[in-house]
Amino acid sequence: MGLFKNTDATATQPISALCKSIQQKKLILVGGKGGVGKTTCSSALAVQLAALGKRVLIISTDPAHSLGDALDTSVGNTIVTVAPNLDALEIDPDAEVSAHISRIIRQTKQFVHPQMYAEVERQLRNSAESPGAQEAALLERMCREIDEGYEKYDTLIFDTAPTGHTLRLLSLPEAMAAWTQGMLKHDKKSQELSGVLAHLAPKAGKDIDNPLADPQELATAQMNERSKGITETLLNRQRLFQRTRRILKDSEQTALLFVLTPEKLPILETERAIKTLLKEKLPVAGLLVNRVLPATADGDFLAQRREQEQQRLQEIQHLFAMLPRYIIPLQPTDIQGLSSLQALFLATSN
Repeated sequence: MGLFKNTDATATQPISALCKSIQQKKLILVGGKGGVGKTTCSSALAVQLAALGKRVLIISTDPAHSLGDALDTSVGNTIVTVAPNLDALEIDPDAEVSAHISRIIRQTKQFVHPQMYAEVERQLRNSAESPGAQEAALLERMCREIDEGYEKYDTLIFDTAPTGHTLRLLSLPEAMAAWTQGMLKHDKKSQELSGVLAHLAPKAGKDIDNPLADPQELATAQMNERSKGITETLLNRQRLFQRTRRILKDSEQTALLFVLTPEKLPILETERAIKTLLKEKLPVAGLLVNRVLPATADGDFLAQRREQEQQRLQEIQHLFAMLPRYIIPLQPTDIQGLSSLQALFLATSN
């Protein structure tokens, strides 16, 4: 049984049809198992949309740092222009964790006694090695880039890390909103903050299952400066995550694309990932089936390979019956640089 009971299958299409289906989206996330060609596909999509006149920013959160290689130019931790209408950014996870911790230290020092500065900094520096530190730092940077780039660019494209990492990034806003509420609760000894907690607690909102329910306007006029500072810092962070989560769940603005190859392990991992994303009501817009043998490939070895590949393609059609599927044929040479990336969207599997 596939992911969808309705088996009126959306026809498999060439990759050239993809831009038409998603060119009005503001946010595109490209994910998939490591090694299936996410960076090549997301880069080709960015190049093609830019060629169509869209102002595009492509952002890589993958620790592999291969976006610059695909574009055949230098890309780093600050935005650079790589072609007309096309900017690129390659976020360094280690640098982001360091910057993230430094920001938290600066903010925290505003609210603690100077005698505590050294201990606070020691504890926070040590937290950089804790589980989830990198995901938290990447999420906050990702949220900021969406927030800042939404008006400047027509399209933001994220070349994300492998599937498991992507799922954690997408689920972190709720976890971090709960953490924010926990921080306020921890300071409940301040009666001034108890009203903040009451407004933020899920049971106080209309949607008790949503920890990101809109915080109501808070009466902070009577708070002292320390309490007001803590409240505003935490709430501004929560609002940032809230805005990002709303965008991620909006199918009018956002498209999640998954890259896979016609092989068993990528198919299985993609099936698990898409089930999770659909359960979270995130807008999965289609699959990019990469490195499909062209019909003109010949020889006994390739004939055997094609026979197995056809079985896998049938599995993909069955499992993902109601998702659009875009075929990207295997290319005879490496795909690197703007011209070869754009040519990928002209390729057909026939």
